[in-house]
Amino acid sequence: MQTRKLELVLQALENIPGAPEQNTYLIPKIWNGGEAGAERVDPALYFSAIIRTILQKGEHDTLPDRNADWKKKAVVYNLFVRLACAFDHDADGIIGARPLENGFRETGTFLKAIALLPYLKTIGANTVYLLPLTEIGHQSRKGSLGSPYAVKNPVKLDPMLAEPALGLTSETLFGAFVEAAHLLGIHVVLEFVFRTASVDSDWAKEHPEWFYWLRDDENSRTYGPPHFDQNTLTKIYELVDRHEMQHLPAPSEEYRNLFTPPPIQIADMDGAFRGKSNGGIQCRIASAFSDWPPDDRQPAWTDVTYLKMHTHEAFNYIAYNTIRMYDAALEEPSANNSGLWKAITEIIPFYQDEYDIDGAMIDMGHALPKSLKMEIACKARQKRPDFLFWDENFDPTPSIRDEGVDAVFGSLPFVINDIIYIRGLLNYLNKTGVALPFFGTGENHNTPRLCFRHPCQEAGRNFSIFIFTLAAVLPSIPFIHSGMELCEWHPVNLGLNFTEEDRKKYSPDNLPLFSASAYDWKNTNTLEPLNGYIRQVLEIRERFLDIILSGEKGSIIVPYVSHPELFAVMRTVRDRSLLFIGNSNVRETRTGTLEFSGKEGEMTDMIGEKTYAITDHKLEVDCRPGQCMLFELPSEI
Repeated sequence: MQTRKLELVLQALENIPGAPEQNTYLIPKIWNGGEAGAERVDPALYFSAIIRTILQKGEHDTLPDRNADWKKKAVVYNLFVRLACAFDHDADGIIGARPLENGFRETGTFLKAIALLPYLKTIGANTVYLLPLTEIGHQSRKGSLGSPYAVKNPVKLDPMLAEPALGLTSETLFGAFVEAAHLLGIHVVLEFVFRTASVDSDWAKEHPEWFYWLRDDENSRTYGPPHFDQNTLTKIYELVDRHEMQHLPAPSEEYRNLFTPPPIQIADMDGAFRGKSNGGIQCRIASAFSDWPPDDRQPAWTDVTYLKMHTHEAFNYIAYNTIRMYDAALEEPSANNSGLWKAITEIIPFYQDEYDIDGAMIDMGHALPKSLKMEIACKARQKRPDFLFWDENFDPTPSIRDEGVDAVFGSLPFVINDIIYIRGLLNYLNKTGVALPFFGTGENHNTPRLCFRHPCQEAGRNFSIFIFTLAAVLPSIPFIHSGMELCEWHPVNLGLNFTEEDRKKYSPDNLPLFSASAYDWKNTNTLEPLNGYIRQVLEIRERFLDIILSGEKGSIIVPYVSHPELFAVMRTVRDRSLLFIGNSNVRETRTGTLEFSGKEGEMTDMIGEKTYAITDHKLEVDCRPGQCMLFELPSEI
């Protein structure tokens, strides 16, 4: 029998000498099932004990389901390992990027991610979704550690995710992580980055034709997103909205002339690639920027570049019509950058063979050519029919489902700050039906935290309760963005829904997506964690899964409540109904009534375990700030 990688990790830990009494290696008590605070441990003994417990569970073959039904029952914990598993182990007030004297890191590693798996089980998660893990480029790094989307090599893992004390590679430790997750009945989904790479990508030297190249001269020093005047912007929006992609407005000739054809010679200048084109023009790889909307002014991604999906000579530049809203001229198969496409389709099968992963989240899936995305899914499912695919797409339409996608990110985070917008979204979904599940969350690593817009910590916690409970009754996938349960408020990245004031306040040096940082695991932001509440709601959801997962038209009713800040959702399938009532005001109690066809009756709130009477067709409720209630409706009501 082949030695498990998890057993290799255990052997490495057991070979580490015992820590001296004065050694300081602190862990948050909550990782061990405790409450606030930290405790001192011998790291080798601490991690060894957890791994032995996981291996003992493995004797019972507690592997995840190997059929397609597991996708419907997924409860997701979204983990950025470098951040979520970080902790100030030596209590010096700094999350150091270098290992401690004992060889263990303070930034997150796969070893600490293994230790965190039992914690995820206690919350109710059965699927862990990992942000990119690959080796990060070194050139023009954003922040102190670089962007995880600056992929240097798509099949090599970030060496910072290993623990030097063990003498094992990141690849071995990630294999151990997947094994540990499977032994605990947890599926593992990776985020794959197929649209971008680092500006010093390992692919560039061998395949310069897979990248966009800029003239390396004075004109390109001010390179950035192309500028469109207002009339052109209006035309772009109109054409894209009508899906008329023929002859989309191109950037100015001056902008297009900044780019050159792929070079015929490549020089590696201390890790920075420089090229020389056929006409002797010096060139360099163009860095990336947010391309949609075409007047988006998000900060540039200095260490990231877009991969060149098409070879059409007339579209040899980076802009919205070459990397996302593709001009119709690029749909011809002859324009496909076939060598790049083939390399991309082989990445997921590599991870299936090497690590036995269970699914993939496609970064910028909306910006991949449809035929390429379908080929990626087809090739992965040839190896495993139940392999899961999620797409960073905002609209759960039948056309996206037909591309082989099982769920999309969805638009819930974009409406959460206004109850009117939430009503509008749910009324729309009730009318159209939900072709694909979407992520049941109000935040991810690109959006503000749920607590971010609420200076009052308690209000932020109430808001988290309201949004999580509401999402749990929708045809969505419960999605816990790591740190949400701790009421974290600090943004991970300034991607969507941030203001110019936010952008001035948070630079890459204090954004966790790019620099060393950690959650407040020790004090949990001075608030009681939401772990128990999340678990309770998920257990109730499990009992009504057949109702909740229904995406049929007419299955998401938004009943009238007398107070406008109280919100209700009725989920009905055949003769069973589930009613959600929640207070969207996170600072003040609200009272309101709902009307029912039945004149008299009783209902019990399954969260608060309090029984309410229906009198003369009316139910009256008092809801504390952010409080939510879940009722199973008796058939006579």
